Amino acid sequence: MKKHYLKQIGLAAAVMAVGQSGLALDFNGYFRANGGSNSAGGAQTCFGLAGAGSKYRLGNECGIYGELLLGQDIAKVENGPGFKAHVMLGLSNATANSPSLTKGGGEVDLPQVYLTADKIPELGGATAWMGRRYYKREDVHITDFFYWNPSGFGVGLEDLPVGDLKFSYALLRDDRQTMPTMQNGDSSTRHDFQLRGLKVNRGGTLEFGLALIAKDSNLPNRHGGSMLTVQHRQTGLFLEGENKLAVQYGTGAGVANGGTGDTSNGSDVRRFRIVDGLYAQINEKLGGQLIAVYQKDTANDPAKSAVWTSLGGRVSYGLTNHIKLLADLGQDRVTPQGGETRRLTKFTLAAALSRGPGYYARPELRVFYTRANWNNAARTAAAAGDPLSASGVFGNANKGSVIGITAETWW
Repeated sequence: MKKHYLKQIGLAAAVMAVGQSGLALDFNGYFRANGGSNSAGGAQTCFGLAGAGSKYRLGNECGIYGELLLGQDIAKVENGPGFKAHVMLGLSNATANSPSLTKGGGEVDLPQVYLTADKIPELGGATAWMGRRYYKREDVHITDFFYWNPSGFGVGLEDLPVGDLKFSYALLRDDRQTMPTMQNGDSSTRHDFQLRGLKVNRGGTLEFGLALIAKDSNLPNRHGGSMLTVQHRQTGLFLEGENKLAVQYGTGAGVANGGTGDTSNGSDVRRFRIVDGLYAQINEKLGGQLIAVYQKDTANDPAKSAVWTSLGGRVSYGLTNHIKLLADLGQDRVTPQGGETRRLTKFTLAAALSRGPGYYARPELRVFYTRANWNNAARTAAAAGDPLSASGVFGNANKGSVIGITAETWW
């Protein structure tokens, strides 16, 4: 196990060494560290509803997580493209009191390792890329819900001008390493088409995506699928703001978020989803974000049929230039076919020392109080040991709370 991690770290270090060439090195990163105690007398716990695609993050993320992204210019061609290497090291530790990366739930990953040829003159300034990368992801920050996420390992041509629009195509080869929902030994080829930038109103554009997943596994009972995404992006709201409204329809292995999902899904498995995410910095001190999700899954198997809805928001107010108050309230509901509706409501109140009063100003050093309430159906559906389950830390109670601290930053 340790050799595995050392090999990954060694590869990252080798690419970092390219920085000695004297060309520009970009260094970007993100990390958060969380800790606290719960009302039942233990360490910090986090609350998520069985069957929901996300959870509300503020005061509800456990352990330590970080990403370090290196971008190194490796060649510049006169009147030609610029070549660049990108490597991301992902670090996570499920328990805040264990400093080891290989114990206590710790992991080291390489979620991104790829090369780009940027601004190719012969292709109107488009970018060619090859490797494993986070590719054109769309999410809502307060829940970290990546509802459109065609990431993977492959090759692509990105942002090719088509009139006033930008066309992108990626050919990705997915397996158990790139898509954990797939079975060991399974594989699939995915074609991802995107067209962005269609102006439909002042500050508003339409974006289109189509993922086509082939059935090319030798394993029995494996299937392909597809997902279609149409998104309206509205900018120019308030002092600073953006609204994203996405409508998605997927079948079979395409019911994941634009990637390759469970390849045992047949064509009877279908997903219809609407996501709306609004971010607004209303003035220098007051900002916030709202999310609404409606997702309906249908299948011949009742276990794969359910309706998930989510509604919530976070507000941020700068008391001074460096002290903010934060409040986060959200509710998830999941109604399985023929079953009771599960419900989880989570509320967090926090105070933060921050670089500035804005909603997205980081770093932030927070103290928080989180309270969650859930119903009996949510407790019954929770996995053994989950905080919501009868075998979890809160037992047969339908509520729990946490007091804790969080450090979060990106650069």
